[in-house]
Amino acid sequence: MLGLVPSVPSLPAVAEMSQLYYRRTDSSSYRDRIPLRIVRSESELSPLEKAYLGAVEKGDYASVKQALEEAEIYFKININCIDPLGRTALLIAIENENLEIIELLLSFGVYVGDALLHAIRKEVVGAVELLLNHKKPSGGMQVPPILLDKQFSDFTPDITPVILAAHTNNYEIIKLLVQKGVSMPQPHEVRCNCVECVSSSDVDSLRHSRSRLNIYKALSSPSLIALSSEDPFLTAFRLSWELQELSKVENEFKSEYEELSQQCKQFAKNLLDQTRSSRELEMILNYRDDSNLLEEEGNSDLARLKLAIKYHQKEFVAQPNCQQLLASRWYDEFPGWRRRHWAGKFFTCVFIGFLYPVFALCYLVAPKSRYGLFIRKPFIKFICHTASYLTFLFLLLLASQHIVTTEQDRQGPAPTTVEWMILPWVLGFIWAEIKQMWDGGFQDYIHDWWNLMDFVMNSLYLATISLKIVAYTKVRRFLRMDWEMWHPTLVAEAVFAIANIFSSLRLISLFTANSHLGPLQISLGRMLLDILKFLFIYCLVLLAFANGLNQLYFYYETKAEKGKCKGIRCVEQNNAFSTLFETLQSLFWSIFGLISLYVTNVDADHQFTEFVGTTMFGTYNIISLVVLLNMLIAMMNNSYQHIADHADIEWKFARTKLWMSYFEEGATLPPPFNIVPSPKSFWYLMSWIKTQDYKRTRSKQPKSIRTLGVSPVFYRHPSPELGRRLDRLSVSF
Repeated sequence: MLGLVPSVPSLPAVAEMSQLYYRRTDSSSYRDRIPLRIVRSESELSPLEKAYLGAVEKGDYASVKQALEEAEIYFKININCIDPLGRTALLIAIENENLEIIELLLSFGVYVGDALLHAIRKEVVGAVELLLNHKKPSGGMQVPPILLDKQFSDFTPDITPVILAAHTNNYEIIKLLVQKGVSMPQPHEVRCNCVECVSSSDVDSLRHSRSRLNIYKALSSPSLIALSSEDPFLTAFRLSWELQELSKVENEFKSEYEELSQQCKQFAKNLLDQTRSSRELEMILNYRDDSNLLEEEGNSDLARLKLAIKYHQKEFVAQPNCQQLLASRWYDEFPGWRRRHWAGKFFTCVFIGFLYPVFALCYLVAPKSRYGLFIRKPFIKFICHTASYLTFLFLLLLASQHIVTTEQDRQGPAPTTVEWMILPWVLGFIWAEIKQMWDGGFQDYIHDWWNLMDFVMNSLYLATISLKIVAYTKVRRFLRMDWEMWHPTLVAEAVFAIANIFSSLRLISLFTANSHLGPLQISLGRMLLDILKFLFIYCLVLLAFANGLNQLYFYYETKAEKGKCKGIRCVEQNNAFSTLFETLQSLFWSIFGLISLYVTNVDADHQFTEFVGTTMFGTYNIISLVVLLNMLIAMMNNSYQHIADHADIEWKFARTKLWMSYFEEGATLPPPFNIVPSPKSFWYLMSWIKTQDYKRTRSKQPKSIRTLGVSPVFYRHPSPELGRRLDRLSVSF
């Protein structure tokens, strides 16, 4: 057992080994070491200056005062000396937040320099106030050259006190600076070509871009907006929209601009959280810049909410207070609607939907009657419009099933009964789109994708009607097999079929009203954008391989025998790559496995050509199916996940847009009743004619002294008291 115990080296042996190691280390060559030296020269501090800075660091008021007094008399130390970290005594006092030492140093006229910026960055409010009230001494002083060199400053020249204070978002400091009358530079547009922007960009493009970013970072400060903006909601809306547009242009700082844009959106949402009653909420959402006091009391058009939708303020729109107000207006006629059982809701909607023609006729005859006012409610209007559109789709279904037969060999058949019934709906849709474009403006109209879809759908129906009229003039009887390819009836049938598809898909827009189908509909829209991006890359790949395969197989085109089919749509596919158009079709349908491999064979015994063609065809399928298709799946999954993560906000924003379209006063009657002139329409027409005649008569009268003056201030400006209430509400958080 004793033989198994390991031997332990004795203490003298360990000492001998350590001496050998250090001897070997000391005798190593110089080339194995890295020489170190101080490359930046620093001013040496005298013992008295070290003691002076040490006293400031410790907060020894008496020692600091004594050192300053002796320096004033004997000049033994430089009161503006700097320590190895580049700090003066004033900066050390600011870092330690010692206001007594700061006030003492300022009273002896120390060099201030960037001390105010350092105090703002450290958020020492007392030091900022002392520095703002301090008057710089007129006489000269001994200042180290490094403090006067802007290259060694911690701040770039574009950083002003108010910009830095806004970066820290310190309310007290910003208020002190604003009270001093500071101003903020106005940022120029990204594409601005003024002399200042061009020269600044040429000299230093990085500093130019950074300067713009610093200004926008200051402008998006919640404290600065709350203090300096008369309308903080409008300021936050416009600023977030502008920052979002900047993120698309300046890709180098995209994340910074997007973060600032989100900060402005969150500020507007948090500001709305401070509302304590429905009256305050309605005052904010109905607030207008150009409204007067008389209009404002009865104004309920949700102008501020419309502005939030225009600027894509999703957090603001989806805020619970805002949604609660909208829901109360939407279900105005049915209090407690959401607490009812789903079966009761369903039968109520079906009952109102079946009676929508009765409500529409009542509104046409007596708009101010009980049932006339009933159909003007947003929720009832939505049900009636939905029922009207479902009736239109049912008529399209009857037309596609050819319930009423026509002469199939007649080149210009007369419209059937079902087609005559469809015509008023088409005219009603067109009139509704014209009114919407007139009321909202062309720019707002084209920004909505559903409006573009309606435009395409209505254009197809108009083309169908026009082609049928042209075909009806050719009343001839030939077999359909003998008609030419571009016959008006054939084109009209094709266009009508495409219009039916668009009409059915238009029903998806109504899914937004449902909490379960709404997020799914939004995800579908995002995925369509991903598909468009994918198609751009896919078309490049498709065109590249189509050009190569067509170049290879162009010389092997076979002549089709009489009575035999030629092309890829034949039972026996042939000439798949003989022309560029045929090659594009072959490569496209090969993704779905509809093209056989033997189309790469040629009649001649050219095995090398067949090998190259087969390799190209296989490579195309690998790129399309393995790479691009999986990339599309990943993109669509990313879009769906983004919507799923923000499902509540995205759906509430989309639902609010749908609700707001029914809150408008116009467009009460659904198609086809909206094309019927009502007494209300004649009244509006007579009022418009009377107004125009009054303006024409008034313009011919000589102007008196009263007509030359301006209108009273009471009618031109909103209530000052309302403005003060809104300002107090905006800064209450």
